[in-house]
Amino acid sequence: MVCLGNICRSPLAEGILQEKARTAGLDWTIDSAGTNGYHIGEAPHHLSQKVARHHGIDISRQRSRRFTAADFQHFDKIYAMAGDVIDDMRRIAGHHFDPSKVELLMNEVHPGKDEDVPDPWYGPEPGYHEVYDMIDTAADHIIAKYNEQK
Repeated sequence: MVCLGNICRSPLAEGILQEKARTAGLDWTIDSAGTNGYHIGEAPHHLSQKVARHHGIDISRQRSRRFTAADFQHFDKIYAMAGDVIDDMRRIAGHHFDPSKVELLMNEVHPGKDEDVPDPWYGPEPGYHEVYDMIDTAADHIIAKYNEQK
């Protein structure tokens, strides 16, 4: 799960998908990262934590890290929160970029629409709830898709 700073959207996505995978009995390694590195080592944004807690998910132990080219070797699927994030991933990964592993998260809900998950960073709390709901829906689609493939 990748966004820009790894403190708002991608920590929520990591926490939501981890909880859904655990509940579904899927032994997945789920992680998140940011492409800009401005917040390395920081906990998720307080409003991301608050919204996650509201839904029974604790993301407070997560720490921001920067996306690296090596992530393409470590992960089977990499979901980006927005198109500009994919552009940044391509730049960071260089010749290690593997487009077959990358997808916009919301394409799991609306295939081919290339819809971004909006960055709630500059807005008030309701934006974080909207982002949570979008990611939650996408995570449900991911779990259903991979459960069908079992």
